[in-house]
Amino acid sequence: MMARSGNHPSYWAFLGHRLSGLALAVFLPVHFLFLGLALDGAAAMDAALAFTDQPLVKVAEWGLVMLLALHFFFGLRVLALEFLPWRDGSGLRASWIVYGAGGALAIGAVFLFGVF
Repeated sequence: MMARSGNHPSYWAFLGHRLSGLALAVFLPVHFLFLGLALDGAAAMDAALAFTDQPLVKVAEWGLVMLLALHFFFGLRVLALEFLPWRDGSGLRASWIVYGAGGALAIGAVFLFGVF
């Protein structure tokens, strides 16, 4: 049996996908609670929207977009691992990790410059 290395790029991609998914799952109830404020009337929703204009909330929104993009791209990597035919050479598989992380950073940068 081959020992698994915790320092392998595929392990870090797995960990990024898993942790971003858990963070997004924690965020969803908060998001639904926030949307539920609209049911309490315009004043409650306006107060909640005013809260989102704070710089710390803007940074948190950027982090959320980064988590979503990271989860998306690393999820595509998992789908490719499952459904695409394999060729010899792990260089191609390692490049998927780099492309996924780069895509997540690019989406985060676009969001960051659009917010501030």
